[in-house]
Amino acid sequence: MGTTHLQRRQDRRQFLRHAGAAAGAGFLPSVARLVADSKPETRPKVAAIFTEFRHRSHAHVILENFLEPYLFNGKRTSPDMDVVSFYGDQFPPGDMARDIAKAYKIPIYPTIAEALCLGGKKLAVDAVLSIGEHGNYPVNAKGQREYPRKRFFDEIVAVFQDSGRVVPVFNDKHLSYRWDWAKQMYDTAVSMKIPFMAGSSVPLAQRRPPLELPKEAKIVEAVSIHGGPFEVYDFHGLEELQSLVEARLGGETGVSRVQFLAGKALWKAADDGLWSPALADAAMAAELGAGRPTLRELVQKPPFSKVQPWGIFVMYRDGLRAIVLKVGEKSTRWNFACRLTGEAHARATSFYVGPWQNRNLFKALAHAIQIHFRQRQAPYPVERTLLATGILAAAVDSRHQRGTTQGTSHLRISYKSRDFRALREMGASWKLITEDMPEPSGIKPGGHVP
Repeated sequence: MGTTHLQRRQDRRQFLRHAGAAAGAGFLPSVARLVADSKPETRPKVAAIFTEFRHRSHAHVILENFLEPYLFNGKRTSPDMDVVSFYGDQFPPGDMARDIAKAYKIPIYPTIAEALCLGGKKLAVDAVLSIGEHGNYPVNAKGQREYPRKRFFDEIVAVFQDSGRVVPVFNDKHLSYRWDWAKQMYDTAVSMKIPFMAGSSVPLAQRRPPLELPKEAKIVEAVSIHGGPFEVYDFHGLEELQSLVEARLGGETGVSRVQFLAGKALWKAADDGLWSPALADAAMAAELGAGRPTLRELVQKPPFSKVQPWGIFVMYRDGLRAIVLKVGEKSTRWNFACRLTGEAHARATSFYVGPWQNRNLFKALAHAIQIHFRQRQAPYPVERTLLATGILAAAVDSRHQRGTTQGTSHLRISYKSRDFRALREMGASWKLITEDMPEPSGIKPGGHVP
């Protein structure tokens, strides 16, 4: 069972008592000087709000690239901004927040409002990292872990309203496990003119082999493949898919229906022409190489046979057909393939995340977030994440209702893509950080720069 709000408050009070000088008066600064909206100081001040901070949690793998230099496309890159406050919702065994706070002289505040105001009454930071992933939270009847991203967002917005100004916000992963809350978050950001960025790290990974689709490509069908657990990795698969197909001819216009497919229903949908196993074979070949068994054969053999595949079928309003497949249990499996009008062969790639499992994915993401914080504009549309959030919520409902098709008239989300190639890792970093290098257990002074 998840912790109650009262338990979380008690946990925070207990943590802060033990933290002593690391989070007490010794590190608590006086109220910071407020700065103008459009003219932040040379080094922006960042508040980090997170569910928990332990080894390999999202708080760890994002914040390490804000506290120390990191490699981006083979170049030593400095964040050039200061994390000035922490808010932790939970402090589990193995928590890193206390040691990191002490080492980097970052105060830990008992509330989100205090973290954003640096203990004062008004907003005193230039940007907010909201990292609502990992932690001990309830799992609902649909199988979703109820991460508090909406609660975090609401408390951040309350400070903005009280202060009469806003600063850029990054929301890690999808907006919420509930569609209505996700839409409220988006609408609030638009109405208040909050520079808002969200989403997955996967679209920024190196593509092997290299794949660049033609501008305004006419895409007939597409497939995205991952190897992770339900919902939390399905989202990444959807963002991987969306980051490529959103640039198709006519731009994004939304989704008309969604269906979760598993077991016999998955293969019947293939036989009925809803999705193409041959296209999925091309996507798997980008990872495993040519000459492998077909997907139908592969999932019958170890280790793939340990967990049977499932799929999220997506019918777009403009006629594009796509599916996000879960194949095997490899957490670093991120494959894509599509077929363009008039082309007999698929275009396919595999997203390589670098050494140390998915940890180094977050270097490119941190770089993109830092650009967002400086420029006060998301480098790619937040509508991508809004749409992926809506598709995922519909897929969860379909699964909960035994695979029924979900009409998605509410997902008439139209937007134009932006060229984000400058934000992607192209592979130069993996000539310096290699598979045989030992993974640091925490945050390495000087960063992971050989």
